[in-house]
Amino acid sequence: MTLSTPDKVSSLNPPVIVSQVSCEKVGLNTTSASDVVTKEEAIEMLKAQRKGKAEREEQMRTVGYPAYTTQVGWLGYSPEKVKDLCHQYMALGFTVFKVKVGQNLEDDRTRCRMVRDVIGYKNTMMVDANQTWDVSQAIEWMKQLAEFKPLWIEEPTSPDDVLGHLAISKALKPFGIGVATGEMCCNRVLFKQFLQSGAMQYCQIDSCRIGGVNEILSVYLMAKKLGVPVCPHAGGIGLCEMVQHLQIFDYISLSGTTESRMVEFVDQQHEHFENPTVVKHAHYIAPTHPLLIRTDKLLMHDSIYCPQAPGYSTKMKPTSAEAYEYPHGSKWQEMFAEGLFKDPTKEAQVS
Repeated sequence: MTLSTPDKVSSLNPPVIVSQVSCEKVGLNTTSASDVVTKEEAIEMLKAQRKGKAEREEQMRTVGYPAYTTQVGWLGYSPEKVKDLCHQYMALGFTVFKVKVGQNLEDDRTRCRMVRDVIGYKNTMMVDANQTWDVSQAIEWMKQLAEFKPLWIEEPTSPDDVLGHLAISKALKPFGIGVATGEMCCNRVLFKQFLQSGAMQYCQIDSCRIGGVNEILSVYLMAKKLGVPVCPHAGGIGLCEMVQHLQIFDYISLSGTTESRMVEFVDQQHEHFENPTVVKHAHYIAPTHPLLIRTDKLLMHDSIYCPQAPGYSTKMKPTSAEAYEYPHGSKWQEMFAEGLFKDPTKEAQVS
């Protein structure tokens, strides 16, 4: 099964959707792990969301799905740049901001304080450590950042350490800080362990890391059954384009809510795609409108749309594919000339 547009998949009957889900080892009527969700339960969860489906579809076409930005708090940004970006993205309607942490505690405290000074405490902030710490270090470090009221700490430790994440989750619960992880999880079984154990409070699927739409849907079903919101990771090339389909499907057909759910947005590399992501007023707009065109790279208040097209929205422009073809593309040739990388064709000639 492939996604064409969100309403196409959402229009499928529940038994048809469930029949396409990769179900081994996660339940769905298998004898080895029927402790998560059975096939019958999955069908009933989908049937339960039939009421209000048309209204939710229309909301996705007009209002869109909530997005948060990671643009404001990359490591290495100057204080002035952090503040300027916070103001810029607030003006674009964003109310949820993610900040990178983990290299230096005092720098992290300064960066979090700067972000809070601009966005205030009515808006939401999360922090992301990108697997930097061990378990005890993560707990102690986050206690020092707790005063800034982060909603979650993302990837605090090794991405496949389920018990480590569980220990961190338990330690940070009194501070109101959840644990978000999953972008490095490459199969449904690992998600099963995180979800069943309570080691993640926010499930972050990655549409490239895990094995295709069919397997990803099994994660959505488990997360729904166990009451864990899915907030996809979307920081890489084409990820924003892909995960919008998954999350809009979840809203229309499975969870029926955007409460505690949002999609990451990073405004980079969209210019390489024929059908780039649409974000307007901090919401992903469902890519189904026949008259929409994206007019510029940087987010603005109006007229940022993409054309209607089937698929996962990841068809690259031929010019981009040619320019970045390794090692002969023009962009690679520029990087070889600048000494950023070694040209393998010349190395082969020397040897």
